Amino acid sequence: MEFEVTRLKRISLNTTQLFRRAFINSLELRPSSSSSPVQTPIKPPNPTLEAQDGDMDTSSSASVSTRSEGEGEKDSAYESSDSDGEQRDNSLRDYQRRRPGDHGKFKRVLSSLGQEVDDSAVLAALTELCELLSFCTDSSVSSLMADTLSPVLVKLARHETNPNIMLLAIRAITYLCDVHSRSAGFLVRHDAIPALCQRLTAIDYGDVAEQCLQALEKISSEQPLACLQSGAIMAVLMYIEFFSTSVQRVALSTVVNICKKLPSECPSPFMEAVPILCNLLQYEDRQLVENAATCLIKIAERVCHSSDMLDELSKHGLIHQAIHLVNVNCRTTLCQPIYSGLLGLLVKLASGSVVAVRTLFELDISSILKDILSTYNLSHGVPSPSMVDGHSDQVHEVLKLLNELLPAIDRDLNVPLNSNKEDFLVNEPNFLQKFGRDLVPILIEVVNSGANIYVCYGSLSVINKFVYFSKSEMLLELLKDTNISSFLAGVFTRKDQHVLMLALQIADTILQKLSKNFLNSFIKEGVFFAIDALLTPDKCSQLMFPTLSGIQLSNDPSQKSRDIPRCLCYAFGTGQPLSASETRTCNLEKDYVYNLAKQIKTNYFSSELLNPERGVTDILQKLRSLAAALTDLVNLSMIKDGPVRHEEEFYSILHQIMSQINGGDPISTFEFIESGIVKALVYYLSNAQYLKENTELAVGFDHTNNVDKRFEVFGRIFLSSLEAPLQDFYLSVLTRKLQTALSSVENFPVIVSQLYKQRNSYATVPFGRCMAHPCLKVQFTRGEGDTSLCDYSEEVLTVDPFSSLDDIESYLWPKVNKSSTEQVKSAATRASGRLEGLPSQMPSDVSSPGGKNLDFMESDSVSSDMEEVQVDKANIPHSAPEGDNSRQTTNDTTGLSDAPTDPLQDHEEMRQHTSNEDTSMSTEVSGSSSNDDASLKLLFYLEGQQLDRSSSLYQGILQQQIKSENDIVNVGKIWSKVYRVTYRRAVNPKQGSPRDCRYQAHGSSMSNRDGIHWQFTPFFSDMFVNNLGSDLEKSSAVYDVLFVLKSLEGVNRFMFQLMSHERMYAFAKGTIDNLDNLKVKATSIVQQNEFVSCKLTEKLEQQMRDPLAVSVGGLPLWCSQLMGSYPFLFSFEVKCKYFRLAAFGKPQAQSHQTTHNDSGGQNGRRQNASGLVPRKKFLVCRNRILASAAEMMDLHARQKATLEVEYSDEVGTGLGPTLEFYTLVSQEFQKSGLGMWREDHMLLPRESMDDEDSTVLMSPCGLFPRPWSSTMSSSSGVGFSEVIKKFVLLGQVTAKALQDGRVLDIPFSKAFYKLILGQDLTVYDIFSFDPELGMALLEFQAVFERKKYFESIYGETPSLKLEACFRNTTIEDLCLDFTLPGYPEYILTSGPDPQLVNMTNLEEYVSLIVDATVNTGIHRQVEAFKSGFNQVFPIKHLQVFTEEELERLLCGEGEFWTSNELLDHIKFDHGYTASSPPVVNLLEIIREFDRNQQRAFLQFVTGAPRLPPGGLASLNPKLTIVRKHCSRWADAELPSVMTCANYLKLPPYSSKERMKEKILYAITEGQGSFHLS
Repeated sequence: MEFEVTRLKRISLNTTQLFRRAFINSLELRPSSSSSPVQTPIKPPNPTLEAQDGDMDTSSSASVSTRSEGEGEKDSAYESSDSDGEQRDNSLRDYQRRRPGDHGKFKRVLSSLGQEVDDSAVLAALTELCELLSFCTDSSVSSLMADTLSPVLVKLARHETNPNIMLLAIRAITYLCDVHSRSAGFLVRHDAIPALCQRLTAIDYGDVAEQCLQALEKISSEQPLACLQSGAIMAVLMYIEFFSTSVQRVALSTVVNICKKLPSECPSPFMEAVPILCNLLQYEDRQLVENAATCLIKIAERVCHSSDMLDELSKHGLIHQAIHLVNVNCRTTLCQPIYSGLLGLLVKLASGSVVAVRTLFELDISSILKDILSTYNLSHGVPSPSMVDGHSDQVHEVLKLLNELLPAIDRDLNVPLNSNKEDFLVNEPNFLQKFGRDLVPILIEVVNSGANIYVCYGSLSVINKFVYFSKSEMLLELLKDTNISSFLAGVFTRKDQHVLMLALQIADTILQKLSKNFLNSFIKEGVFFAIDALLTPDKCSQLMFPTLSGIQLSNDPSQKSRDIPRCLCYAFGTGQPLSASETRTCNLEKDYVYNLAKQIKTNYFSSELLNPERGVTDILQKLRSLAAALTDLVNLSMIKDGPVRHEEEFYSILHQIMSQINGGDPISTFEFIESGIVKALVYYLSNAQYLKENTELAVGFDHTNNVDKRFEVFGRIFLSSLEAPLQDFYLSVLTRKLQTALSSVENFPVIVSQLYKQRNSYATVPFGRCMAHPCLKVQFTRGEGDTSLCDYSEEVLTVDPFSSLDDIESYLWPKVNKSSTEQVKSAATRASGRLEGLPSQMPSDVSSPGGKNLDFMESDSVSSDMEEVQVDKANIPHSAPEGDNSRQTTNDTTGLSDAPTDPLQDHEEMRQHTSNEDTSMSTEVSGSSSNDDASLKLLFYLEGQQLDRSSSLYQGILQQQIKSENDIVNVGKIWSKVYRVTYRRAVNPKQGSPRDCRYQAHGSSMSNRDGIHWQFTPFFSDMFVNNLGSDLEKSSAVYDVLFVLKSLEGVNRFMFQLMSHERMYAFAKGTIDNLDNLKVKATSIVQQNEFVSCKLTEKLEQQMRDPLAVSVGGLPLWCSQLMGSYPFLFSFEVKCKYFRLAAFGKPQAQSHQTTHNDSGGQNGRRQNASGLVPRKKFLVCRNRILASAAEMMDLHARQKATLEVEYSDEVGTGLGPTLEFYTLVSQEFQKSGLGMWREDHMLLPRESMDDEDSTVLMSPCGLFPRPWSSTMSSSSGVGFSEVIKKFVLLGQVTAKALQDGRVLDIPFSKAFYKLILGQDLTVYDIFSFDPELGMALLEFQAVFERKKYFESIYGETPSLKLEACFRNTTIEDLCLDFTLPGYPEYILTSGPDPQLVNMTNLEEYVSLIVDATVNTGIHRQVEAFKSGFNQVFPIKHLQVFTEEELERLLCGEGEFWTSNELLDHIKFDHGYTASSPPVVNLLEIIREFDRNQQRAFLQFVTGAPRLPPGGLASLNPKLTIVRKHCSRWADAELPSVMTCANYLKLPPYSSKERMKEKILYAITEGQGSFHLS
């Protein structure tokens, strides 16, 4: 289906290359032969005929080659290089260079043209000249020849009688400009432009006019000023509407060339063209519209200093057309530079023309700009066509336009036309009111969403102007619906004085006009508190406004612009170029902010209002009292009796706190933070540990038990409000309050790099390679007094800014370690010895591409004693070095070998020496040379501050800049400065980074877990291992808010466990008598998206769009720290983008076509079609899918190449067959009898097929690994070694699908996804894949807990036996033995005689079942899966996702589509529109499909039965329906598809019933092969 298209395209390419000038120009311009008459005088073209020309043939070759231009991913066949065409083209060039006598031919032709001969001879000479110019090279025509030819050709172009002579002469002029670059100057000197313009204005002959346009386009690119002075603009545009679209494009290209070089002194020659250009903006052709817009933008730039000229521009409908084009609902989609340029054009008009301002207001500009800003604010999680790299420029232009629409405030500098604008708004107050109603709320949202400092300043400037010019009544009506007080309080957390100045001005104006209405609100929300903190920073609280204590309000304006790229005073200046503003000093007066704050405090509030002892407000005082009571009780419980005895008191205080928060009196963010409630909650939940320096203190059973008790009480508070309306849930209320608080107190900076000139640079450290981003200049110096290391400070080195400090240490260590030479030699000897003695049957991730891999798949047999091989994870690196996949290492690989010794340790040592090819072998020598050398690591210091080992050097430098007083970080200065980095020998072995600690905590070996913790949820105790990072103090309000948010998210996620736990102990205490009441239906109370921070999501989105964000190391440190510890704060879409950036890095270059359906760069389709990632084709046999998959992974698992599948004996290749391959592999892994999955018949009803071996497991709960005992080597004829191999293969396939952006169709259970994410499982997770077993185990434990409870109270009594019965039956009567339910061959105990279960050993029995089911019985399979996965990329990168998100990432959307989505996200083309009867019928049929039919339809059209993440909107290329031309009766034809382009060719069936019959037949019988359609 693709081969045919490719072949046709290749022929076309060769033809074009061979006859590139002669034939193309001849076809386009329809030349007349020397003997045939020229065409008749020109007439307007027939629109009907033109439409017919555009109606394409819908055959596969025509439609696909045209339709796939610029849309999504092209198939691999389209990217094949045309070596034959290149060879022919080169041969042709060589022949041309060797052609003898070209100069003599030119002289002969010139001689013939100079003679007075008849027309036929002239035509013959011109024809020969055109042929010579068409095929000659640049060096074939000398300047003398070009200068000699020019007057002759100009003279012939003026020929009055023979139009053929005119045509060929002008064509020769065109060819001459194309061949010789200086010929345009010669032609201008000989008056060629007036001659061509004369022919255009006369326009007697169509071909001659079109050829004149071609010639003028060539000349204008070299001589634009001469063309302008000769009137070429009007000559070209005068009759433009009579030409075809392609010729119109040529004409406008000429005008663009002229307008790009317009002189500033004489605007009149081009102003008369404005009406025509404005009319062209209404055309449908995008290229014409963009060219016309470019011309108008350039014209506006030249006349922007003349109000009269701007007024004239505004009178030709320009503003109306420009507004139409910038409207987000406009059908014409412009490229980003043009879009931003049109907004800039409106800015220039508004800055100098009152007529333009009036027109803009009359055309409702405020609602249009509101829509543009809305796409900026809502971009997180919502793919938008406007969200591309240039979107920030659009927002900047919008804010400039808004600032120009409103007059400048009197206290500002004098601005032209200011009084006229003010008079207009005074006379037309309705316009100002509409402006404020539309824009003030959205501007507040933009600032609150985490806008950068420029956008924040621009938004505040607009709000300040509106507040200043609004009348009191209008202002009160608008502000009553916007919490302006809370907004201003949040703005005061900014550090930049320009922003503080605007916030103070807004507050001052509001208090001047509406002090009675907003005085109390300003106090309640903390505005007055912030103003007071500005005046007395040493006395202000560190909770709400910690940043204000570090601001120096006494500033020297002359120093302001040194360290920032552009002062905010000029960020939104009128028509000033950026380069001019960069050299200016700050306009902010000295002490202005301080004086204004003091003025507001003096005028509007007295000192009593802010008395800290009084508590400012009554609500604040109540909250402070409750916070103090909770803190005191925590301290008391730590000293006396423990927390258990105080449970009811804790419950009472927590209930009072929640009742106050959810009470009738609203609580402001300021009161919520300043009261200390959040800090008290953190203190309570952490068991008073959160301020401890060493988080390892928070370990041990006692602490874990106490923390679990805290969370149980905390959870009871939320369970008590389950009967309340959804909006009144305590959990939901507290979450919303914390999210609001987080938006107010967080100030994580978005650091956008200045546009640097992208060029390759060479980084010596650490790997010595070229890169497409700048390098840091670093001088490494030895720390003073550290004589054990060599000095390495003699030269300045270039360092990869985004490499980790570990990589830098790897480079530096052998050079500074004095004993490195001896260690290298001894290490090499030991390494070679280990390689010789290394067992062949063991896991390994060391391989070369295409080489033989030493891993699970290579083992011929697997020892049954695998469980005995213990993995010390502290010695296993968690992450492979990023970069070349040949250096990637496998994470948490468990060794499998029959060797008597433990080979894994030796293997891991060997891997450390061989995993990184770019570093010296001696880098890792210290890890094995001796015990003393094991601690030989380096510490790095920058300006006296120790660098965090989890960050890159670039991040460390950024952190120091962020801690400065400005909100603006000048990234441009980073690359020019030389940094002195000091290194010292570490006294102790380096500690793992907080991130490593987190992964180790979550990924700890399941085999080492203590069985007594089976019932606890490990999340709560693991929280205290997660540090946010060194840059955020634990005492800050941000840390407190994040901690409590994480606690709430955990409580919400583990609500099922908490509720089940509570009911189990209620049964134990006798509160519940019936075991049936243990069942819990509720899972999460609050939707997961309520924990998403819109502000932080948008900030991270902005940060990842930065050009320097080529890896996670190029982001500010807070991005990785928050994503690692608090991933729930970010939307799924942003997580996907971050995941791909962390796991694979950003492609070095993007395709020139930008797609906007991004769900993190993988929508089931590979977005990067730039060709930088190599593609590998692999031949697959349909009858041995798993074997083919194993061969494919053996060859390509460790390579970053994108894999594409081709089936044997089929012609299809590319995206569609590849997606189907992953679907077929998924189905193979779901077959029964593999020994991989649990196959409990009651829980897993099977879908039987013709062949018993083809039975597919259809589990409603998903697939979960089957438990295998360590003593079992086979079961039901399946060997455990084969099971391990299949899990390794499954891991490889899963990782490769994620890497390539493919969709799998395999229903893993939620518990298995948790295992992939490195989380430990408990008894509660058994419910997710075996509800009956989980419920039985919970009931058994409840019975045992009841027995223990009654024994602790009453002792051993006869009545106790009755109380401890299981559903009126004793445990003994159940006749249970110590075997795993459903797996009688799995013996739980190691005793000689199998014992029966009784009340005494019931708890042990339950614990062993849980351990065998979710731990030891599946541990080896899970580790094998991770081993295979890590061969592709480190599995740790998935840990930012939840289980549900991981399923969505891997398997796409579970739901397919709704009726509304079909029309919005399906394209109709080539004979069909949305209203065509066959299309209407098709959409109705699709809506009627059941789930199985939807899956079949999707697989038929796309190759995969599931939609990518994001659903139908994310399908790329877009699903397209075209008319299929039938050679016979349409009702006899079947629909056909091109899966690589998501292209359905649908015949025009006579009825809906007939169409449905044919479609169902096609999607049912048309599966399983790819052929040409």
